Amino acid sequence: MRYASIDIGTNTLRLLIAEGEAGGLKPLIYKRAITRLGGKYTDASGIDKESAERTFKALENFKKIISENNVNDVLAFATSVVRRARNRDWFIEEVFGRTGIRVSVISGTEEARLSLLGVLSVMGDKGGKKLVIDIGGGSTEFIFTDSSGIAGAFSMEMGVVHLTEEYLKTDPPSEGELKSLEDGIKGVITELKALMKKDSIDPVEYSGKKGAAFVGTAGTITTLAALDQNLEVYDRERINNYTIPKARVRQMCQRLAGLKLKEREKILTLEKGREDLIIPGSAITLLTMESFGFDEIKVSDAGLLEGIILKRIREGTKTV
Repeated sequence: MRYASIDIGTNTLRLLIAEGEAGGLKPLIYKRAITRLGGKYTDASGIDKESAERTFKALENFKKIISENNVNDVLAFATSVVRRARNRDWFIEEVFGRTGIRVSVISGTEEARLSLLGVLSVMGDKGGKKLVIDIGGGSTEFIFTDSSGIAGAFSMEMGVVHLTEEYLKTDPPSEGELKSLEDGIKGVITELKALMKKDSIDPVEYSGKKGAAFVGTAGTITTLAALDQNLEVYDRERINNYTIPKARVRQMCQRLAGLKLKEREKILTLEKGREDLIIPGSAITLLTMESFGFDEIKVSDAGLLEGIILKRIREGTKTV
């Protein structure tokens, strides 16, 4: 069987075509397109029409790639911005009308579980307590695992697209804007810990002090790993299981925040379209490390895309 998984995110669209093999997946094709679907989103109007149009065109291209590669099963999932948009039915119907792709909207909890499944598929150390973070354009997933599996999964309404549009108005951001951004992120982390305690999960048990590991996936984290290695050409093999010390995360965070947008655009290892979003993304990473007492973060290039396919293989059924 040859599978295609599509992640329709708030900032990025991603496509993975892969085959199942013993112990995991054999990736064949990986494509991504930054369309910023969540750009100019409002609760009153939902998904912006221009942002949607960019996304439709990227999905039409994905459909062409899928058709050219003898895919047996297509699994397309939409996350944060589509999840809460008042016009999400229109968006889903438009995608199907233009591409024939059926899109499922998944909950934040299901997104977290599938991301974890993908993350662990490439991790060298799968045991022990872990805090896995998946920073997205519209939300951030925090997944807490131990030897028995998932202890808790929380999807927080804290994404890099919305943080950028809400807090960062000047170029480069002012000290006041950065302080407001940090305060907003800290507030969400405080809320996260309260939710953990409500579910009888002790935040201390998933901290660096207790020997837990901090693992990150998705665009912000993989970009930081590429920046730290000064990779001019992105290499997934050099990203998976790469470890970034907290001191380096802090240095990159401070450096990027001090640059003008045009200066960030010239950094070869920084993916085009992520030049402004990397500031709130790196801030979420650093503040989570500080709050939970982690000295380093281990990076996984795998996540939701891989998890979608792995779950389908385990179920053994074809849905599309």
